[in-house]
Amino acid sequence: MSRRTLAGGLAIAAALTLTALPATAEQQSVRFPSAKFPLGARPVPTKTMTSVAQGIDLYDVKAGTSTDGYTLTFLMPNGKDAGSSASAEAVAAEVEAAGETPSVQEVVRPAVADAAAQTVYMVRAGLWPLKDKKKADDRAKELKDAGLKVKVDYLGDDGLKTTGPWSAKVALIDVRTFRGSYAASLGTSVAKKETVSSMVKASKALLGVNGGFFNIHTSPALRGEPVGVSVVGGKLLSEAVPGRSAVVLKGRTAKITELKTTVTAISQDGEKVEVNGVNRAVTTDELLLYTEEFGAKTPAGGVDAVIDASNKVVALRASGAAVAAGTRVLHGNGVAADWLNEHAWQGWKVEIDTKVVDLRTKRALQLTPELNVIGGSVGLVRNGKVKITAKQDGHDSLNMILRRHPRTLLGTTKNGSLVLATIDGRQPGVTVGANFVEAAQFMRWLGATQAINLDGGGSTAMVAGNKVVNHPSDGSERAVGDALLVLPQ
Repeated sequence: MSRRTLAGGLAIAAALTLTALPATAEQQSVRFPSAKFPLGARPVPTKTMTSVAQGIDLYDVKAGTSTDGYTLTFLMPNGKDAGSSASAEAVAAEVEAAGETPSVQEVVRPAVADAAAQTVYMVRAGLWPLKDKKKADDRAKELKDAGLKVKVDYLGDDGLKTTGPWSAKVALIDVRTFRGSYAASLGTSVAKKETVSSMVKASKALLGVNGGFFNIHTSPALRGEPVGVSVVGGKLLSEAVPGRSAVVLKGRTAKITELKTTVTAISQDGEKVEVNGVNRAVTTDELLLYTEEFGAKTPAGGVDAVIDASNKVVALRASGAAVAAGTRVLHGNGVAADWLNEHAWQGWKVEIDTKVVDLRTKRALQLTPELNVIGGSVGLVRNGKVKITAKQDGHDSLNMILRRHPRTLLGTTKNGSLVLATIDGRQPGVTVGANFVEAAQFMRWLGATQAINLDGGGSTAMVAGNKVVNHPSDGSERAVGDALLVLPQ
């Protein structure tokens, strides 16, 4: 499909009230790249730098120009944007019968490390420059009134060829000069969503970004619960999705790896049972562990064994109550409730054995108070090369791999410095975001030899100097499940 070149663009300026601290070239072990911007036609980026604190430099980066406009996309019978060639031809015939001139566009979702390339087809019509979106909207309404399923698409979102523009924030944290530490935060509780700003303020952090995915498909009271591993202060607060990327934080070190978690309940009579999850909604016949950080009542309709700090069962009760400070609760329904009734009598000891295993080294992490873990979304860079593990991490769709979205990215350099970046998106004419391949290229450009994608979209946020320094696509900061914090000590 042809594209019309549009003039103009809109620059975004972010004002920071931060302390400027000098750093000599000899002191720096992580530097902003001198090479051209890695995306699009490789333009020369503009950048401004602010020193957040010793060892932390924050860059405002802009590159590219706006040349994308709008088109109409006609939905397949299954409601998706793209489908088989036969489906696309059938939809195109319907569009033509309605008086519009369609084109069938072949789209190749690129191959990634664990998923082959996929060819799909889209049906589109019309092309309007950026300033004429209303005309595209009006035509879409006419075609909807004629019975077609159609939407207006900004071509910059496609993930195909573009000139941008891009707007990004990049925090380079130098391992040689930074004197603080890294931590994870779930806010006031696991169950409740909270903004990165709130978590930064509560911890007096220097900087923070949103963390991993959280469960938007559970009950509203539990939607802060991470989808994947979470360890805060050495305590496992959410189980891992086995093999999914994560970042392990300890002091001022950060390591990207894949993790597996196991939790086992061991009764004093010697009986053992697998605990199926931690601090989340329960399904039939599951045994769940709830910690005092949960922040909600245990599920109704089961049995709770309340366990104190000495592993003693202090109560065996009907479920549906809060988790008291200083206790943990094993909750079960169905066969799991039967196990509790048989092996977790009041006054008995029930030990809870928790393991977090690094799948690269095959070793268990030591669950000490300085250990924190944040679950990632997709692996992007491994050992200096692009390695996108979209299928392994559950995100191998066309929408996730190819289309552009706002991104929150984390990488580590060869010497252990940390790179945190946000690329804003979904703002036509201002910033287009990035797809997985572009995100990986961007992180390699910044010097990351290991990198992952954290949660993105409307969740993408970076906070420094107690201000949101990027421009979230929702128009304001979104409450999220967890955050990565950069602390002064």
